[in-house]
Amino acid sequence: MAQRVRLDKIDRRILADLQDDGRMTNVELARRAGISAPPCLRRVRALEDSGYIRGYHAELDSAALGFTEMFFALVGLDSQAQDVLAGFEDAVKDWPEIRECHMIRGGGDFLLKVVARDKPHRDALTMQLTSTDHVARVQTLETIRTSKDLSGVPVVTDGTPD
Repeated sequence: MAQRVRLDKIDRRILADLQDDGRMTNVELARRAGISAPPCLRRVRALEDSGYIRGYHAELDSAALGFTEMFFALVGLDSQAQDVLAGFEDAVKDWPEIRECHMIRGGGDFLLKVVARDKPHRDALTMQLTSTDHVARVQTLETIRTSKDLSGVPVVTDGTPD
């Protein structure tokens, strides 16, 4: 990764616009930023090279793909030794249904965001999780609905978050 560039108002506008729509054309991105296309593309490349932009992705409809259940799992381990914590992270890293894994402080050791096809699949994943080495307890929190689901972070372009 190259050295991070110091962000100016134009860079922040580019970041905010790409975070909202990663498929935006460079011409449209440049128009919104108030610059021409060639310097806009150079800025985007510099933002990528310096690590501000880690990648691009498509937001998929989980239900359309058969994943109708989403839940969180609060996981407590029987030890907080670094090898046990790292071992748990390693054990769940290849589970495609575990979409996020966060080591947390207070109330548990890890908070997982998990998707499942249906209730039996959710129950099977929970049982698989409880049988993972060093897992002492698992509390699942089933979602009823999601009223806000934003990715990324607020990008300040003019003194206030977008």
